[in-house]
Amino acid sequence: MSAVCQVLGTQPGFGHAISHSHVRTKRRFNPNIQKKRYWVPSLGRHVTLRVSAKGIKTIDKRGIDVIVAQILARGEKV
Repeated sequence: MSAVCQVLGTQPGFGHAISHSHVRTKRRFNPNIQKKRYWVPSLGRHVTLRVSAKGIKTIDKRGIDVIVAQILARGEKV
């Protein structure tokens, strides 16, 4: 599965790992993706989302109903 947050759309970043001798090799910075299960009162059921740690904070701030409405408006399945 890809490391993409369903709330914020955060994707992996790419760059270089630089060794002590300054040799650069490709590396990948993955977001902190968690699988979280939320109760959504508007749908009357639980939904499981793949969200980043920052996405969890966004859900706490805005509310799960607002976030799920935005995901459904984009056409994603929850």
